[in-house]
Amino acid sequence: MRDFSPNSWEGRADAHSFYGFTDLPTVHERGTVVVTHGTGPYIHDVHGRSYLDANSGLWNMVAGFDHPGLIAAAQEQYARFPGYHSFFGRMSDQTVMLSEKLVEVSPFASGKVFYTNSGSEANDTMVKMLWFLWASEGQPQRRKILTRVNAYHGVTAVSASMTGKPYNSVFGLPLPGFIHLTCPHYWRNGQAGETEAQFTARMANELEATIIKEGPETIAGFFAEPVMGAGGVIPPSEGYFQAVVPVLRKYGIPVISDEVITGFGRTGNTWGCETYGFIPDAIISSKNLTAGFFPMGAVILGPDLAERMQAAAEKIEEFPHGFTASGHPVGCAIALKAIDVVMNEGLAENVTALTPKFEGGLARLAQKANIGEWRGKGFMGALEAVADKATKTPFAPEVSVSERIANACTDQGLICRPLGQSIVLAPPFIMTEAHLDEMFEKLELALDKVFAELA
Repeated sequence: MRDFSPNSWEGRADAHSFYGFTDLPTVHERGTVVVTHGTGPYIHDVHGRSYLDANSGLWNMVAGFDHPGLIAAAQEQYARFPGYHSFFGRMSDQTVMLSEKLVEVSPFASGKVFYTNSGSEANDTMVKMLWFLWASEGQPQRRKILTRVNAYHGVTAVSASMTGKPYNSVFGLPLPGFIHLTCPHYWRNGQAGETEAQFTARMANELEATIIKEGPETIAGFFAEPVMGAGGVIPPSEGYFQAVVPVLRKYGIPVISDEVITGFGRTGNTWGCETYGFIPDAIISSKNLTAGFFPMGAVILGPDLAERMQAAAEKIEEFPHGFTASGHPVGCAIALKAIDVVMNEGLAENVTALTPKFEGGLARLAQKANIGEWRGKGFMGALEAVADKATKTPFAPEVSVSERIANACTDQGLICRPLGQSIVLAPPFIMTEAHLDEMFEKLELALDKVFAELA
């Protein structure tokens, strides 16, 4: 264990900061990486060390850390109108324009937008919207929410209940009525001798059996990430959404696409639902919405839910929900610029052009004896470490294999994310071929070091 003096940046961070989603043994041994600034896809710490951030901050800094247009948009709006709310029939002009833009670029012919400060709050808000409209329509018993094991939908009490991760048990969650279906990860959850098509059919059958068992008249909605992000970058099995969406439509259950990570270009299209060929009833957006330059989330309602929500609110003259910073004018100005940057400055095209090289690098590293699978879509990918490749046997939990790999990457000047037994990569959209070469070179050095130590 290293000794950090109380006056060091590491000591000061440890003395007065309470960490979330942080491996505390790593912090105790290595100290906190205290960052001062960023340039392009790199971040720089207080000791002058530089790191290629292969996770775009937390999936979201897709235009890098110093994009001049985004900085200017923030500065100009702060000078013009630095803050306001969206209550009581008042909102900023930037809010109006962003709502127009979000419906324009959505897969919906029409719709309405409600703003939050994060993806967690947006998912939480969507659940309240569903409960609200079903009660207004005379079906107050429709409160159950369907998600999947390994899904990640946020950290509020409601969105954490939607999140199918075992760590939420420490909070006594999930709340009653939140049902987690099987994770559609064919490599890990497919049965012996089961084809991928058979696995997908089983997922659809499980969904319908669950709906019938619980009672379709009790279910408020189904939430799904097109690609599971914080579950470890898990694309669905082939044909998954084409199999499950008709089941949900059959029973009148709204389909909500959680695009907090996949929205605005991450999978190679504007929306993940576009990549996987389905149209949901609503979209949850955050992260790339502002390219990480402002905390903002949005619920984008398609025409059916927008009309029904409007009717429900009209009955009581309001929708009694909102946040002080909902539709913040600076956030909306940044979001308008971020959408323009991604869609019109070549970033989306860059993801499409470099995806084959990105996937090729993952596939090459997956040939290593202790990598069981590579998986991904667009500019999000993962390598899953295994103790035995033939049997897909994971390393023992106490080995902390992905944390060790991530720490070895940090020593090489590379930021990547440990998730379970996987290493996750979600590079910024401004990456070049040289950046990808650097990323995979440093990652391979870290993998070889850790696997040699564990041999």
